[in-house]
Amino acid sequence: MFSMCTALTTQNSAGDVYFGRTMDFSYPLDPEFYIVPKGYQWKNLLNTHRIKNQYSFMGIGQNLSPVTLADGVNEMGFAAAVLYFPGYALYDPPAPSGSRQIAVASTELVKFLLSQCASTGQAASLLRAVRITGVKDPVTEIIAPLHWIMADSSGKCMVIETTSEGLKIMENPIGVFSNSPDFPWHMANLRNYMNMSPSQHTEQNWGAFPLKPFGQGAGTFGLPGDFTPPARFVRTAYLKSHTPIPDNREQAVNTCFHLLEGVSIPKGAVVTDRGTSDYTQYTACISLTGKEYFFKTYDNSHIVSVKLPENCGPDIRLLGKLSKPVRFQEWK
Repeated sequence: MFSMCTALTTQNSAGDVYFGRTMDFSYPLDPEFYIVPKGYQWKNLLNTHRIKNQYSFMGIGQNLSPVTLADGVNEMGFAAAVLYFPGYALYDPPAPSGSRQIAVASTELVKFLLSQCASTGQAASLLRAVRITGVKDPVTEIIAPLHWIMADSSGKCMVIETTSEGLKIMENPIGVFSNSPDFPWHMANLRNYMNMSPSQHTEQNWGAFPLKPFGQGAGTFGLPGDFTPPARFVRTAYLKSHTPIPDNREQAVNTCFHLLEGVSIPKGAVVTDRGTSDYTQYTACISLTGKEYFFKTYDNSHIVSVKLPENCGPDIRLLGKLSKPVRFQEWK
């Protein structure tokens, strides 16, 4: 029943940073786009603290009373996204009565970080002073096991995991993220694929018998092609590491989407024990330098862009649903 997602960061030759993710989920979502202004105040889900936004931000989510975001970026070019982490996530218990420590529900952590942080370093410091607690997700009706990836316009990327070993905030030098196992395991697992290469293998002789590759791509033989989290992590890390650095905004956005297409899941390829498809419901790419969102949905491959306005207004604003009817442009 657990969700599968993949995330990454990339840059163009000018140093502009892009942050992308697939939203793979086995429950039907109806994602919406929100803009939340600086100064907006909201209560945490445990109803213990009122939080005031230090920065304006935008993101994709749903109004689950309150609005819950899966990913977003703020006016400082700081971005965050949540992914599933089954079998490993373990949250803090609720704070004792009278505690001044802010308790942030796991499902609202993206919104909290976007509202308060200008950089990954600031987020790391803030996270050590809060309690991340588990609250039932109204979509799945369980306490969802989650972990997080965050990045900023300097290019720095970090991941957040809360397990039986406590809170871990880790540098992410490869700029790739998926689901379970934990992040250190995925990084160690990359060593199993260090022989992968975009270069073609040359002919070899086994004794007197010559062996020739069947065709191009022999250097990638053994690269995992399935949809498990380890395979998606390895495949994305390989593709990102061997893709030419794009020169401009348009090339960077296209590159980000092409990389994520390598792990995009069509309906029917992965079916849960409930008999439902776990598939890529939307794919997003965010310019952290330009504070600009690009996204497409499963039913519509047209890429839509949204820029964070300088004046966001006094209240949270719904721009609309991501899902739009597909239209094919006729070539004349």
